[in-house]
This record gives sequence, structure tokens and C-alpha cells, in this order.
Amino acid sequence: MTIAPRHLSPRATGQQVYEDLHGRIVRGELRPGASLTEARIGEAYGLSRTPVREVFWRLNEEGFLRVIPQVGTFVAPISVPAVRDAQFVRETLECRAVADAAGLATPADVLALQRLIQDQRSSIADGDFANFFALDEQMHRHLMLIAGHPFVWQVITSAKAQLDRVRFLSLEQGTWPAMILEQHATIVDCIARHDAAGAVAIMTAHLRTAFAAIERIAAEHPDFFEGSEPSGIAAIFRKRA
Repeated sequence: MTIAPRHLSPRATGQQVYEDLHGRIVRGELRPGASLTEARIGEAYGLSRTPVREVFWRLNEEGFLRVIPQVGTFVAPISVPAVRDAQFVRETLECRAVADAAGLATPADVLALQRLIQDQRSSIADGDFANFFALDEQMHRHLMLIAGHPFVWQVITSAKAQLDRVRFLSLEQGTWPAMILEQHATIVDCIARHDAAGAVAIMTAHLRTAFAAIERIAAEHPDFFEGSEPSGIAAIFRKRA
């Protein structure tokens, strides 16, 4: 596999290489099972093997790489338990926040959210799913700001990297982005009407789409996941609700 670092200096630092590889794994550019070697990564980024080894160690500790002695280093499968925990964190915090946002939103707040929805719609029309994902993040972060919890998004971000791997892969699936956009638009409509209960109901359903995405992706790539049986996970979670 050829690794071509982007937007990095000719001799990148270990931190830059860590951030670049971490981002590529989360975005699905490096798929579960992809093989990486210290020699190839060092050559691609202009680093010696020692800092590359440290990068591999960090990514392994965080569950993004799997090091198999005498065999090799591979991009790790997506941890279903980690996805479930991240979704729990998001649902617990964001459903509370969206209820607060529905009560506190000003006309200016609603206008800003509606503009984000328009930008998301344009990104889908252009097929620019990377930008759509960034706008998705921006909308959820903005809801936290409206709710008066600007630092809670940092907590969520730190917990959801494995979940984001699923979210990026789901954007490759046909009508999935349009479905996510429709849910976003409905949430914003509820906030515009100051309908806290409606906003919470839609946000709950919206965040749980991750489990349906796992089922769909696992149907084609069962080796992308580990730690729990992907099949039927959405139904299991609904029973627990």
C-alpha cells in the first residue's frame, strides 16, 4: 500500500504522522486489515523507524492498529463495544443538550442552523461527503453552543473516534447521507418551534442510526468489526431503550 502524506512538511514530526494516520483510519481511507510497516511509513513521511514505532504504539494503544508479533501491523477492526459506548455518551449528552437548545434558541441561532442545513444539502448534491461530515460535526457542535455547553463537545469528540469510523463508512452507502440530512433538518425544525420533546425524539433516532449502519456495512464486510456480533445489534439496542 502506498502512503502519500498530504499537507505535511518534507520531514514530518511524529505527532504530525500520528494525526495523519489517525485521520486516515477514522475516515476509512485506511480500511480494517490494511497492512502497515515501519519501513514504508518512515520512508513516506521522512522519519526514522524510532518515531514511527512510537506512532504505531500510540495507535495500537488506542485500538486503531493491531500488532501481531512476527506477522505484521494492521489497521484494527472497528470495536463494536467502543461504538456502543460512544453512542451512549452522545445520546446521554446530546439529547439533554438539544432539549436545552430548543428552549434557548434565538432567531439568529435558528438561522445559523438552517444555513448549515443548506450547506449540507449542497455538499450532498456535489458528492462532497468529506465536507458533509465536517458540516455535520459543525451542526452538532453548534447545538452545544446554543444549549450553553461549549466544552461538552470536546468530551464527545474524545469518546467517538471508533463511532466516527462507522459514520464515514456509512456515507458511502447510497441514500444514507440524504437520510442523515433529513434527520438534521427535522431537528432544526423542532428547535425553530421550541419543541424540546420532538427534538429529543429525532436526535435519539438520529444517533442510533450508527447501529443500523453497522448492520449494513457488516453484511458486505464482516471482517471490519470485532467485539460483538454486528448482525442484529440495532434491534438489541432498541430493546434496551
